[in-house]
Amino acid sequence: MHIRDRVVELRRVPASQLKPNPANWRSHPKEQADALRGLLAEVGFAGAALARELEDGSLVLIDGHLRAETTGDQPIPVLVLDVTAEEADKLLATFDPIGAMATADAEKLEALLAEVSSSNDAVNALLASVAQDAGITTAVEEPEPAGQRTIPEKYQILIEFEDEQTQAQWLEKLTTEGLSCRSLIS
Repeated sequence: MHIRDRVVELRRVPASQLKPNPANWRSHPKEQADALRGLLAEVGFAGAALARELEDGSLVLIDGHLRAETTGDQPIPVLVLDVTAEEADKLLATFDPIGAMATADAEKLEALLAEVSSSNDAVNALLASVAQDAGITTAVEEPEPAGQRTIPEKYQILIEFEDEQTQAQWLEKLTTEGLSCRSLIS
């Protein structure tokens, strides 16, 4: 089977210049938007939106509507595809659902989630939901209400700093020494 490569180029485009697809059938609840903002803050962009170029040179989204809505005028990575309007509609209808057809290997997911941490409550809620959907209850616990965080049972030291700059300096120093560290803000 010959598979065509429909990616023309990768562009970084201000999100506000991307046209939403009028046929977009996906809506984005607050929990999803909060989790996306948390991941963008902690990791940044790790994938590209998909778009097709119209005759006037503008780009209409196929995938990435929430990223575009979330980032305003900030440039985001966009894969520009050479597809017809009909092909774009087919991608719009199937892109997310085909990914959702994947199944979880609970053992691998549990091991992965045991290594993943976040300081963002929305990201932690997403991770807990992923674990719950896979039938895993021990890898990720529901986030605790703000102000009631507990330190997991591990050998840890909690150091309090007067300001964020000092905290950042010590975090860098300790991670340079090879220690597994993360910052907490209360």
